[in-house]
Amino acid sequence: MRKLDHLEIPRLSPDNLDEHVRHPIRVLLHDIRSAHNVGAVLRTADGAFIEEVMLSGFTPTPDHKSVIKTALGAQDFVPWRHISDVPSEINSLKQQGYLIAALEITTDSIEIDSLTQAHFPICLIAGNEVEGVEDSLIELADVALEIPQYGAKQSLNVSVAVGIALFDLVRQFRRF
Repeated sequence: MRKLDHLEIPRLSPDNLDEHVRHPIRVLLHDIRSAHNVGAVLRTADGAFIEEVMLSGFTPTPDHKSVIKTALGAQDFVPWRHISDVPSEINSLKQQGYLIAALEITTDSIEIDSLTQAHFPICLIAGNEVEGVEDSLIELADVALEIPQYGAKQSLNVSVAVGIALFDLVRQFRRF
């Protein structure tokens, strides 16, 4: 066994990304404080090859120097946009057939493994590092997705949680 050289790693060419179909998953980051978390999510979103990252509230955008530093160029390959009217955007996504999923522990949250093909396309909402997904957005969600916690803490860093959720969603979608 040996580690692959950078040029040996199979990947899509940045020049023809538009020729490939992205996984039918979007992420909405709402009121994320840390530009580093946003950059990390953009890198993960590129690796998971999802449709889009939407940013809302006071979430830093990819023109912020710390987002750029952490994203390592992924901000140039992942479609992203800033959303000013989140409820309208969520309603628009619902009309387009997207399931709206809050990444949050609630009384009725489910695990990603329970999703079926009918649950895609999906938009995952992740919230503030301290407060989580705000109640008004949970009310607009169709479902809450939970990452099981086995230790003493009740949460993960938001970029880590989004990374776990995205790759679980991609894995679940690709099963179909």
